[in-house]
Amino acid sequence: MFLEDTQGAHVVPFFINGDNYNPKRAFDVISPITGKVAHRCGAASLEDVAAAVDAAATAFKTWRKTTPSHRRDIFLKAAEILQQNKDDLAKIMSNETGGALPWAVFNINTATELIKDIASRISAIEASFPALMDPNCSGIVLREPYGVVLSVAPWNAPYILATRSIAGPVAAGNTVILKASEFSPRTMRALVSVFHEAGLPNGVINMIAHDRDTAAEITTALISNPHVKKINFTGSTGVGRVIGRLAGEHLKPVILELGGKAPAIVWEDADLDVAAQQCALGAFLNGGQICMSTERIIIHKKIKRQFLEKLTATVNGIFPSDGPAHILINEIAVKRNKALVQDATSKGATVIFGDASALESRNAELRPIIVDKVTSDMDIYKTESFGPTVSLYEIETEEEALELANDTEYGLTSAVFTEDLRRGLRFAREIDSGAVHINNMTVHDESALPHGGSKASGFGRFNSAVGLDEWVKTKTITFRN
Repeated sequence: MFLEDTQGAHVVPFFINGDNYNPKRAFDVISPITGKVAHRCGAASLEDVAAAVDAAATAFKTWRKTTPSHRRDIFLKAAEILQQNKDDLAKIMSNETGGALPWAVFNINTATELIKDIASRISAIEASFPALMDPNCSGIVLREPYGVVLSVAPWNAPYILATRSIAGPVAAGNTVILKASEFSPRTMRALVSVFHEAGLPNGVINMIAHDRDTAAEITTALISNPHVKKINFTGSTGVGRVIGRLAGEHLKPVILELGGKAPAIVWEDADLDVAAQQCALGAFLNGGQICMSTERIIIHKKIKRQFLEKLTATVNGIFPSDGPAHILINEIAVKRNKALVQDATSKGATVIFGDASALESRNAELRPIIVDKVTSDMDIYKTESFGPTVSLYEIETEEEALELANDTEYGLTSAVFTEDLRRGLRFAREIDSGAVHINNMTVHDESALPHGGSKASGFGRFNSAVGLDEWVKTKTITFRN
């Protein structure tokens, strides 16, 4: 059903109350591969927002009462359907976002694992009966769903991030409005159809989208709607601040997973082959368009020369200069990265790999760039590039390494490469980020681990039992015996 609904349609419809919903307006979705209109997508009005929220609010009355086993079975069926249709779903994502097919397949596989993991945890949502001070009085602490949840997911890993944004709330008994990215509405529409095909009742997950011109109006209407009880947003820190402010004005809880400027510390005793490979993948996987991408490599002075030889050789091996370039989401992303490099080199930095001035066959293409001798007065020092650009820094002491690693507004993820586990753990305790990966790349997100950041990278957690707890609230009941 999801392929017929999405691939065959010129305008991607919304999904409201279990069926296609065609709004009056639509906008163009531009393919980063061709630079031309790939298809169109419906553009929400305030009337469409009300229809989606009303459908979710109505569905919540019955969905909240479903049994854990019923929800578990639907989730397991959805995981099965995802895998059965992996090839077709991967093509939808690749064609819409420009991501390579292996990256799309990785998205689907990871989304499948997220769904399976959450399915296994649904029955663990339990009430408790604490002992009270009065022996003649008893208490129950219930854990109940919030109601309608607004979920906002970005385009860069659309199956993973959209799954994460809707699966936890729905598993806990909430209903959801998924506000799809304007860059990947067809992909997210396909994902919602998978859940519906698996047996999810009408109205439990609803999907809408909007164009850029109405973003503020539509987002404000969704957050202010009295039926919407909690919000989760994954995206840029700038937009996250707006979402957080609006949620605060309406006294609604919010989970934010925002930008990053992930550091990787390569110590003098590191396995340089491992460090080179993991830094290369961490920096350039999906063209660096991952919030966890390695943006800063902090290298001990004693091994800098040897490490850079291995790093450049590894990058050239994985992303050869005579192979395909990274296709970024649009030409704007390419220009942003080139501007960051140009500013850095004008202030004394050196490009040791890549060519920021190179012209590729597509305006949205860019190859990996490694910039050395970056200093704090350069834009690239603070700004998240969100592209295939990584900066190098030289240090000699642990104090210098930690100062550099923490000298950023972001705190999503980080990495440390050392053969001394005690040193690695010492670094891990002092780095201010939501995750620290020792001898592994900064890009690491899996169902068993809580995921989220600190500082301007947001707050709240997705994934694991911790993430599922985000979607229930407690209610205390007491009674006399």
